[in-house]
Amino acid sequence: MSPISFKPPGNAGAPSGLTTAYPKRETAIDQDSWVELKFKIHQKLIEELDPSKLNGDDPKQTRAAVEDAAATLLANEDVVLSRLQQKLLVEEIADEILGLGPLEPLLKDDTISEIMVNAHNEVYGERDGVLFLTGKTFRDDAHIMAVLERIIAPLGRRIDEASPMVDARTPGGYRVNAIIPPLSLRGPTITIRKFFQDRFALDDLVRIGTISEDIAEFLAASVKMRLNMIVSGGTGTGKTTFLNSLSAYIPETERIVSIEDPCELILNQRHWVRLETRPPTMEGKYQVTQRDLVRNALRMRPDRIIVGEVRSGEAFDMLQAMNTGHDGSLSTVHSNTPRDAISRIENMVLMANLDLPVRAIREQIASAIHLIVHLNRFSDGTRKVTEVTEVVGMEGQTVTTQDIFVFDQEGVDEQGKVLGTLQATGIRPRFTERFEKGGVKLRPDIFMPKRGW
Repeated sequence: MSPISFKPPGNAGAPSGLTTAYPKRETAIDQDSWVELKFKIHQKLIEELDPSKLNGDDPKQTRAAVEDAAATLLANEDVVLSRLQQKLLVEEIADEILGLGPLEPLLKDDTISEIMVNAHNEVYGERDGVLFLTGKTFRDDAHIMAVLERIIAPLGRRIDEASPMVDARTPGGYRVNAIIPPLSLRGPTITIRKFFQDRFALDDLVRIGTISEDIAEFLAASVKMRLNMIVSGGTGTGKTTFLNSLSAYIPETERIVSIEDPCELILNQRHWVRLETRPPTMEGKYQVTQRDLVRNALRMRPDRIIVGEVRSGEAFDMLQAMNTGHDGSLSTVHSNTPRDAISRIENMVLMANLDLPVRAIREQIASAIHLIVHLNRFSDGTRKVTEVTEVVGMEGQTVTTQDIFVFDQEGVDEQGKVLGTLQATGIRPRFTERFEKGGVKLRPDIFMPKRGW
């Protein structure tokens, strides 16, 4: 059954530009009465339910026992509900007992990629790149905190006034970020990003319009021929998804070491060593950073190193790896343009406090990185590759680049869909001779400007 919900009180609908994906609940009682009834039965259930029924080996049987007990208590209440309303209320109570309350149906919905709790009565989701108001609500801030504790307690993490922020990965593959008062003025705020086990292949990205068939062929060849590549873009543009797609073209014969904070990549290769950072303890000890892991990875005989996202001083160690025999390395970086990606990497190397002259850093970048693939998220929620840029070398004090492919936006149709094509600029990259020597043949017209995909 599809999740059914209702809008919070006083909500005049989703803000402009957002859609509401969950229909309003059809019920004779108002929202406050519904929440009060659910809380009342929930509390009775906690008091009366046999704890042994919650420790069964079969989750389905355990949930059935909880729902039966909740239905019995509901039948004794002096309230008239339809059969559908009773079923819905019983399911929500079971979610409170066994799951994560209002978040549970959103987590089970595979079409939702991100969940954002802004306040107890304001929960948003993201589907196909578009935000919508889910209609799910919490009882109050204490209810949010109870659910949050349920998420982070098994991870050995804490969140309180002394440590009011947490960022962690759950065993279910979700990345959870939370921030609470006094830093969050409206109350506890939770952001959950879901990473699905079924990853996108480049063919899938061609089908949904993220990239053209020509560029997919070109990038697959670039991975096979061990070019060092950076995937750049803003938050939520699909950098990690794209990096996953590119990694499929790494040969099975190569040893891959990935470094992430937190782990999000899903590679299919068997010879894959997965490393993850460790946050400091409550006493501020035993932290392991990405830079620590990159330096250690160099001693692990990797053929390729994948850094999920370069954020700080590990950029220097990544460039060193790319320049010392670890060709074919991949990483992502937050940036607005390919040129901005180069500037950010330069600034991150400076954060390593190595007192290197700026020219030396730029020479490292120019010699290490071959390609930058830039992604954008457009107003219609679609994510597209907008630039594929070659890092050419140095001219004076400047790292020089040239665009190989650029997205040509033609406008927006009546439904708000962005129209445009990813066009070749007519420039043939300098490393194509490397392809020919390696036996990789591209279509001769791949770098020729043309209309259409």
